[in-house]
Amino acid sequence: MAAPNRFRPGLAMRLALRELRGGLSGFYIFLACVALGTAAIAGVNSVSQMMTGSIASEGRTILGGDVRFESENMDIGEAERGFVEGLGAVSSGANMRTMARTGDGADQSLVELRAVDDVYPLYGSFETAPAMPAGDVFAERDGVHGAAVAQILLDRLGLSVGDEILVGQARFELRATIVTEPDALSEGFGFAPRMMISLRGLNAAGLIRPGSLIEYSYRVRLDGGADAGRLADLREEAADRFPDAGWSIRTSRNAAPALTRNIERFSQFLTLVGLTALIVGGVGIANSVRAWLEGKRGVIATLKCVGAPSQLVVAIYLIQVMLIAAFGVFQGLLLGAATPFLAASALSGVIPIAVQASVYPVSLLVAAGFGLLTAFAFAVLPLGRAGEVPATALFRQQGFEGGGLPRWPYLLAAGLTLAVLCAAAIWFADDRRIATLFVAAVAVAFGVLRLVGLAVQAIARAVPTVRSTPLRLAVGNIHRPGALTPSVVLSLGLGLALLVTLALIDSNLRRELSGNLPDRAPNFFFVDIQSSEIDGFERVVSEVAPDGKIIKVPMLRGRITELKGAPVNEENVPPEARWVLRGDRGVTYARNLPENSRLSAGEWWAPDYEGEPLVSFAAEEGAELGLGVGDTITVSVLGRSITARIANLRDVEWESLSINFVMVFSPNTFAGAPHSWMATLTDPGATEAVEGEVLRAVTQAYPTITSVRVKDALELANRVVGQIGIAIRAAALVALIASVLVLSGALAAGNRSRIHDAVVLKTLGATRTTLIRAYVYEYGLLGLATAVFALAFGGVAAWFVVSRIMTLPSNFMPDIAIATLVGALVVTVGIGLLGTWRVLGQKAAPVLREL
Repeated sequence: MAAPNRFRPGLAMRLALRELRGGLSGFYIFLACVALGTAAIAGVNSVSQMMTGSIASEGRTILGGDVRFESENMDIGEAERGFVEGLGAVSSGANMRTMARTGDGADQSLVELRAVDDVYPLYGSFETAPAMPAGDVFAERDGVHGAAVAQILLDRLGLSVGDEILVGQARFELRATIVTEPDALSEGFGFAPRMMISLRGLNAAGLIRPGSLIEYSYRVRLDGGADAGRLADLREEAADRFPDAGWSIRTSRNAAPALTRNIERFSQFLTLVGLTALIVGGVGIANSVRAWLEGKRGVIATLKCVGAPSQLVVAIYLIQVMLIAAFGVFQGLLLGAATPFLAASALSGVIPIAVQASVYPVSLLVAAGFGLLTAFAFAVLPLGRAGEVPATALFRQQGFEGGGLPRWPYLLAAGLTLAVLCAAAIWFADDRRIATLFVAAVAVAFGVLRLVGLAVQAIARAVPTVRSTPLRLAVGNIHRPGALTPSVVLSLGLGLALLVTLALIDSNLRRELSGNLPDRAPNFFFVDIQSSEIDGFERVVSEVAPDGKIIKVPMLRGRITELKGAPVNEENVPPEARWVLRGDRGVTYARNLPENSRLSAGEWWAPDYEGEPLVSFAAEEGAELGLGVGDTITVSVLGRSITARIANLRDVEWESLSINFVMVFSPNTFAGAPHSWMATLTDPGATEAVEGEVLRAVTQAYPTITSVRVKDALELANRVVGQIGIAIRAAALVALIASVLVLSGALAAGNRSRIHDAVVLKTLGATRTTLIRAYVYEYGLLGLATAVFALAFGGVAAWFVVSRIMTLPSNFMPDIAIATLVGALVVTVGIGLLGTWRVLGQKAAPVLREL
């Protein structure tokens, strides 16, 4: 008799495959949950890999060369120039922001000005409309230089090709519009329309002056090839030979690092949201498996009666579950593999490179691993419980609800699988700190949701008996054994919480950009003001906007070269602080503490201080760099290294958009150094007409001063946030869809007990109307409890992100709260009634015969 009790894997596989011949009935929600989460992860990662791969494959075209040298605000020296020119063909250029005016001076616009030389471009093709060679576009004719501009600039100023435009002290003929700028991605994000001219035209405009914010670039097509090894050696050689050059070096292997980094971070976020949808779907997997096992009670009882051990029963159904999960994963992978091909055409109009779609095996394997691990982790617990139920209980038509937890091996298997799943999510993440926080938040949400479900049941159990029969039935259904309460709260809670979190973050950002920031921010920024112009500039602005407040500060450009006496090493600095060390930073000096700042450590220097150079450092950035009061920093300014001691740290209100600097030096530090000025104009009562008059007056009087209207920059940022918000809400919708599927699965899992209750109640005289009202009350109360949790958890999460990470004011939005409440109620009541409609129509006789 020992032989039948021995567990045999071959027998388990044979029985599992034989039973699968009956089809996938009862597993459609299971398949949808697995396929949806797998498709989300596979699709996001595949699109990310497609975009980063396309950028890498066209690195030389994107960069404009095999290697690119950049120097901010100060051109490279003769020795550095000789080194660069000895590498191969060189194309030089310069970028800056400035003002462009119509020929009659009646209108003007900020432009992103780019000057190129005669050999541009080294790689790719520069295309214009009408089509003409670059040399003809930028050539000088009768003392007038040529220019190519973005079509939006013509639309903004009401100009046409052939018209003339004024930039600085020179006049330019608009000879074409820009169709394709091959290296546009490497130029970075611009706040204004592009205008391209020649380097000779830039010199004629007289825009290059002491303190001008300008970037010089040198693109090189290397002689003799440019493999990865040579590019790495070249960067090392340039750093060794010219340690004080102050330039940054990029190679075609890393042509657009900022864009690539942003794509990877955004993809990571969407992947985590997809993983959340998959884990939410895991609850649906557990419900589907439990409902499916309910229909297999007779088979399980028969197997146990003929001597099948619990391990064999579990193995049979685990094999079936994992085979069906593999089929769901396969469906999700098909959708994920197709996503890049669907996205390629849409992205071609967004990214100016040829996006080549393909199948990305690594992304698909990662998604498949997540899908199978999730299916196993959430299926093994109900399978373990089923294996422990005795045959007698199954024959008495008792379910699995009262079976308690399975034995420790099943708990251990589920726990280890979930741990591997979380570890994999963190391991594959670009920013593991954020991934860890995200995974921890999901884990906490699951735990809290479980407690919420238990609390709702406890409250329902403690409620005094009410007279209304439907309400009394609803309250009883919430806390009775085998109630749907834990499943409903868990299924909807996480999806709604994620949706509320993202909606509140998006709403706070939009409110800040369109409401709070414009009210607090200055109307204009003015840069590149020379010392000889500052008094006249102030007089012009005061005449046009007499009620406005003008704040002016001196500005130089400096690059941090040493921290605490040691050379700067970005690798030892947290990612969020590396921007302070990249390239030149704006620096200033001041006698008094600047506005929108307050001291957090140390003391401010006296107005007439004449001792060693001192510096005030932004507190948050200083902490990230490991700096404190008394430490030293060395800054290279105008080719001269200055070491200053940190006298104090100050909290800076960056969100005010006022003039703020990471480093403010004591006045004696830069005594006699040439510098430009920066100014803001704040006039809350200024109308759009007054702002236009200020812009015209400053541009006409001082054409080389760059004026930035803050409202225009905020509108552009608002559009970008809106576009990102659409993608984020779409991702959150995936998680919500998974929640709805899980809710449907929970209802399916409880249908058998619902049929039993409905038949007994109808036999005792209950009407269909009474039962419908009872279900409406039940699902309404559950939806209300879930929505309250989602609002609380989502509100706290959004507050943390907005106020602690983004350092912006966070507000709770009542409209989001109401929409969440209504949405939760509609979903729970609607799907609940749809799921129980068949129950209400069940005939009593067949059910009563089984009692």
